[in-house]
Amino acid sequence: MENCINFRGEKMGKQGLMKIISNKSLTPDVYEMVLEGSVAKSVTHPGQFINIKLDDGQTTYLRRPMSIHDYDENHITLAYKVVGVGTNKMKQMVPGQMLDVLVGLGNGFEVVNIKKALIIGGGVGVPPMYNLAKKFVEQGTEVEVVLGFNSKQDVFYEDKFKALGTTHVCTVDGSYGVQGNVIDVIKQEGIQYDNYYACGPEKMLDALVLFDDEKGYLSFEARMGCGFGACMGCSCKVKTAPYKRICVEGPVLKSSEVIVNE
Repeated sequence: MENCINFRGEKMGKQGLMKIISNKSLTPDVYEMVLEGSVAKSVTHPGQFINIKLDDGQTTYLRRPMSIHDYDENHITLAYKVVGVGTNKMKQMVPGQMLDVLVGLGNGFEVVNIKKALIIGGGVGVPPMYNLAKKFVEQGTEVEVVLGFNSKQDVFYEDKFKALGTTHVCTVDGSYGVQGNVIDVIKQEGIQYDNYYACGPEKMLDALVLFDDEKGYLSFEARMGCGFGACMGCSCKVKTAPYKRICVEGPVLKSSEVIVNE
């Protein structure tokens, strides 16, 4: 296990090897992978991410950033959507294979002392919200959850969230749960909260900022080059600075600093 620092002198997590314990399908195109290794100790906050080396010298030169669904001192669980060459390689991996990873990357969610947290996940933005919800419940904070998907076949992790608190599911086509989006559910159910925490498609996050730009903490997904702040490829404009790098100052940003893409 090795500490890594970029050329700016910024800490970029720890590099190490992790063993695949399981790799299974959750939906037709979403898979869950469990990794084992001592480098898991480098994860300190929900919402951080892992960067996986899949280099075959031809098609997958760059590491793949993946959000962390759950973790403990020796395990990291990922849930990923198969969308390209890299994730197609991942879904074919089997238990026992070793992966070169960078762990403990990004600025995650702070688990603050509040009475009620609203947890919002959309599509593949659902997985990283689980550990955050679990941490809130462990400290005695009430959680209410809203999960958004395109259709019934895309729904996953509903039962895991239900075990933590009241959970609502919506689908765009109405094939399961409430028809509509996460904001429709919040309005329809009259959900009250001290803070809301969200991860999902950028359009969903933008809509949440327009709905409430004061009480939110949003985890953004972005295409990354290096994944540790050197290349600037994932930079975005914010109200509080010329820019922030999603891989370093993010992926979690306050709703009050987000500039909505209209």
